[in-house]
Amino acid sequence: MNPAPFFPPAAFDDPAAALAKVREIHEAGVAWLREALQRFVAGDDPPRHLRACYPFVRLRNDTVSRWNSRLSYGFVAGPGTYETTLTRPDLFGGYYLEQFALLLESHRVPLEVGTSRQPIPLHFAIGPDDVIEGRLDARRRMLLRDVFDLPDLSAMDDGIANGTHEPRSGEPHPLALFTAPRVDYSLQRLRHYTGTRPEHFQNFVLFTNYQFYIDEFVKLGREMMARPVGEDGMARPVGDDRYVAFVEPGNLLTRRTGVAAREGDEDGAAPPRLPQMPAYHLMRDDRAGITMVNIGVGPSSAKTITDHIAVLRPHAWIMLGHCAGLRNTQALGDYVLAHGYVREDHVLDEDLPPWVPVPALAEVQLALEAAVAEVTRLEGAELKRVLRTGTVASTDNRNWELLPSRGAAASPERRFSQSRAVALDMESATIAANGFRFRVPYGTLLCVSDKPLHGEIKLPGMADTFYRERVDQHLRIGIRALELLREQGVERLHSRKLRSFDEVAFQ
Repeated sequence: MNPAPFFPPAAFDDPAAALAKVREIHEAGVAWLREALQRFVAGDDPPRHLRACYPFVRLRNDTVSRWNSRLSYGFVAGPGTYETTLTRPDLFGGYYLEQFALLLESHRVPLEVGTSRQPIPLHFAIGPDDVIEGRLDARRRMLLRDVFDLPDLSAMDDGIANGTHEPRSGEPHPLALFTAPRVDYSLQRLRHYTGTRPEHFQNFVLFTNYQFYIDEFVKLGREMMARPVGEDGMARPVGDDRYVAFVEPGNLLTRRTGVAAREGDEDGAAPPRLPQMPAYHLMRDDRAGITMVNIGVGPSSAKTITDHIAVLRPHAWIMLGHCAGLRNTQALGDYVLAHGYVREDHVLDEDLPPWVPVPALAEVQLALEAAVAEVTRLEGAELKRVLRTGTVASTDNRNWELLPSRGAAASPERRFSQSRAVALDMESATIAANGFRFRVPYGTLLCVSDKPLHGEIKLPGMADTFYRERVDQHLRIGIRALELLREQGVERLHSRKLRSFDEVAFQ
């Protein structure tokens, strides 16, 4: 078999040409690995280890100046060599094109693109529907490890995002938060956890911890797909947007009435059972639609899904869920807009120390408040009566209120009171903290569903009535908030508040 394709570094001052070379290198490497795997499955025993490598992009900068000082990304911090490996240009082509163009504009030096030294793990070269394990006996499955590169966790940690990565002497500085293997790893995990392909994810994301919200989102998505697109090409059942398809777990895709089918639309099928964190996608052709994920209960799931969605570089994510109201002035059904977080979830303590503040983002806060006013049609004092801005505490102990010595200095009740928290849940602080950590704009709008400190707990009949009355409105508020963020432009959304003073260039 011929050696793996190798492309020496070449200089580009045209972002489209640089992207075309990235695409050529990646496609050649993946095709070579797939051919090698087919030979191996057929019984061929290669005499050597088989390896193909990812493409890389490199920038050599000799000045601290940059052309556009308005943006919070698209430039490197100072003189030096900066580099990152790249993957899946079919999925990230538009994103890469924007980053390349900004770097060329900011620094006026060519980009170098070529074959890196980072191996493409075999698992990340196999197509999503390819199955090979059943075609190999136990001996050849073990031999697979000797012949091909397998995923190497040491090449995909989060040191860059966490701010703990320090290049070795002579090693380039990073250009992006994630290396190619780290991105590919998360793409695999997204398929597993959500039951949908990464290609279907949109750039605006809603998270929830209740199936009720998903049921309403599915109902809304299906109704929307049944309505023809208007003569002006716009759809107006929720906002003012070009939603063209709705995708459910199993990659079950429904095109909007009047929108032509496309290649691959018939590939999906409803799964026999839902995945762990099912995702649903209200799609636009520009990927600026809305994805909604049921993350389940708890901070561990919240961290898991945001760890992986972050590699898609979404423009914003918002948590919609229920919470315990901690103030006697709150009523069931009131909304809480988080402007601060008490992090007692603990799952991110090693990645983002608890002493790091997770600030509210003005752009997201204003969009959420405007959406509440628009959907509820309330304003002034009436709006303030149902919408409270305050600190949200997230805990990893679902039964915190059952702990003894509630008045003791170390009790959760005492700590929450001292923090001025107005609401308590198990996921919001995790999602916000991971948004801060991964430079993804974030927000939280919760709905008070019980008040355990005041004896108001969920009872079956009361809970059912509450869910029916509030879920639809709450969901529409979340959707409208994301639409408002999209309308104001993503340049404003990706603000300097999420960027460090020694930041990577890629958004």
